[in-house]
Amino acid sequence: MQMHANTIFITGGTSGIGRGLAEAFHTLGNQVIISGRREDRLQDICASNPGMRYFMLDVRDPEAIRTVARNAVAEFPSLNCVFNNAGVQRRLELAPGTPLDEEGLRDEINTNVLGVIRVAGEFIPHLTRQSNAVLLNVSSRLAFVPLARFPVYCATKAAVHSYTLSLRQQLKASGVKVIELIPPYVATELGGPWKSVGPGGPQPMPLETFIAQAMLELADGSDEVAIGDAKHLVAATNSETLKKVFAGMNR
Repeated sequence: MQMHANTIFITGGTSGIGRGLAEAFHTLGNQVIISGRREDRLQDICASNPGMRYFMLDVRDPEAIRTVARNAVAEFPSLNCVFNNAGVQRRLELAPGTPLDEEGLRDEINTNVLGVIRVAGEFIPHLTRQSNAVLLNVSSRLAFVPLARFPVYCATKAAVHSYTLSLRQQLKASGVKVIELIPPYVATELGGPWKSVGPGGPQPMPLETFIAQAMLELADGSDEVAIGDAKHLVAATNSETLKKVFAGMNR
């Protein structure tokens, strides 16, 4: 993707990968607009990055998405990039006799799947009228090989991967580049304290390392950008046969 002279809207921009991407693109001179649910954090990030702007947005709320998309496009008519990054992750026990956390279940699906689809749907008509337009969806290595203690999260990220394939196919003649960013295990707030590991356990990639590698690979222009050990998990399921079958089914 073009790395300069963009106007970029990012969901989930208050921490982790969203904030890291926002600050990296801001440093390159792009106009960056972050969004999220925590206004105090949005304000602090914008204060630390003069020129960055924000909108309050809960991607679980369809009406809020419509309103923010309309207002963002009105205030920033040159907006040409949308990054779907907002996500939540919860541990879920599926053992017999364990009741489902209905609220948590809805929260993960509404944020990680419906939020992505609705944000894309609201911005796509505008993006198709822009030069160098990009729609970027953040999935996960766990979209390809799930980690059983996060079953709903993994399923939602698999849905994001599948949706992104279909979206790219449908928009291939529109001028909008559809990118899937596939992170490995990254040291962020996502997932809560149970993700902490001791010596010998799986170690997260430092956020700064992830952002630096992601920026380099985004500049290369690939449609699928897998970072770190996510490359191996994607390769394990992304055979040439699968690509040929997909192409044949979607002529």
